[in-house]
Amino acid sequence: MAEKELILVTGATGYVGGRLVPKLLEAGYRVRCLVRDPSRLQGRGWLKQVEVAAGDALNPDDLANAMRGVTVAYYLMHGKQGGKDNADRDLQAARNFAHAAEETKIERIIYFGELVDPTANLSPYLRSRHETGYLLRYSSVPVTEIRAGMIVGSGSVLFEMIRYLTEREPLLVCPAWYFSQAQPIAIRDVLAYLVDALKTPGTVGRVIEIGGPSRLTYADMLLGYAKERNLRRWLIRTPFHAPRLSAYWVHMVTPIHWRVVAPLIEGLRANLIVRDDAARKLFPQIEPLDFQTAVHLALGRIQRDNVETSWSDALVTAVGDVKPYEFVVEEGMYIERRQVVLDLPAETVFRSYTGIGGERGWLYMDWSWALRGWLDKAIGGVGLRRGRRHPDNIHPGESLDFWRVETVEKNRLMRLRAEMKLPGKAWLQFESLPNKDGKTLFSVTAYFAPYGLFGFLYWYAMWPFHKPLFDGLTRRLASRARVLGRSY
Repeated sequence: MAEKELILVTGATGYVGGRLVPKLLEAGYRVRCLVRDPSRLQGRGWLKQVEVAAGDALNPDDLANAMRGVTVAYYLMHGKQGGKDNADRDLQAARNFAHAAEETKIERIIYFGELVDPTANLSPYLRSRHETGYLLRYSSVPVTEIRAGMIVGSGSVLFEMIRYLTEREPLLVCPAWYFSQAQPIAIRDVLAYLVDALKTPGTVGRVIEIGGPSRLTYADMLLGYAKERNLRRWLIRTPFHAPRLSAYWVHMVTPIHWRVVAPLIEGLRANLIVRDDAARKLFPQIEPLDFQTAVHLALGRIQRDNVETSWSDALVTAVGDVKPYEFVVEEGMYIERRQVVLDLPAETVFRSYTGIGGERGWLYMDWSWALRGWLDKAIGGVGLRRGRRHPDNIHPGESLDFWRVETVEKNRLMRLRAEMKLPGKAWLQFESLPNKDGKTLFSVTAYFAPYGLFGFLYWYAMWPFHKPLFDGLTRRLASRARVLGRSY
């Protein structure tokens, strides 16, 4: 019976894994998630319904512990940044996983791989994805490998690339890879195949290719997206592939870092299409959505702020002795703090500061945040355009413009870690500490740990700009909290 089976899901913090877990729970399975950092699952609505095993696939002992009592394991792990080192690491993880599965005698591995053209010269990224399947099948444990190409869904990398390029460029100069053929598939169809494979005996020991009903070029997809949004777009075709130049351009005009998109673009030289119709025979109940319908549904989720997954200690004074501004150096770290007491409950202040960034902006001197983001993009950083998954809800591990959400403590704290290029490490922390009289101490603290002389010079060069910027940000967040307090 399904309700008695324990299913292991790796990659639960990723795009597909984060959506697969609730589908498995709905189908009546028990689920265990293997993650390196359990804090990244905080805020997921399904967290209390699953077991969480902390561990790394490069550690065989962690894998053995996670697989004890498991019937089937989903292998959804892979690196996103390409290159030989990352590929070697992925392959070592696959070897470890296959060995642990054999030792713990689980019944099956379901691996989610990628469509490849066997006649093409594969990029290191696609080659490692292809070879991972071979390594998993090398053990005595039966493997079901489900291969897909581009996934159409709110938050998927290639869909977001198409979305941002189409939205922001009326005239697109298209390298040759824009005209390779693919079979984009909706994320809901991918999840249906992955879940139904558990109860379809004919999938055991098979490689199954899945895709949407139509073969389209990436240029077709850009125009299809433009049609859905009632945008007029013009394409200029060029004979060059230029994958590295394309990746840099995508990096500058979309939220996606070039290191993430470069290996994907390298793989788009080939036609990534379904060459075997086994999926239709094995899963007759699944009728994949066409591209236009999938785009319509994905945009609907984005517009409703209902994106499930996307492509991450306090130092305070007592309320009785509040200093509006304080700058100290502790153990080589520069700490700059602003504090104000608000006659509001802590949960209202928390809602105010956890809603910054993304489309809402940074409330004060937005042009300066945009300029800093553009400069970061120009030197190869992540830039400001990554935005945020949801305008109000925030989870640890998410990206928030050029920050990563490091910690969230409900109604109390949010700490952001800088991912822009810096000569050191930086954090921005917001706190809302309740006092006995019902008031709240609201603090905004910037931390900077410099690297060498250049880091020291950077801090003092930026300090004259940081002071008015963070002063204004603190005032605006306090004002937003007062507005939120009046609306409830």
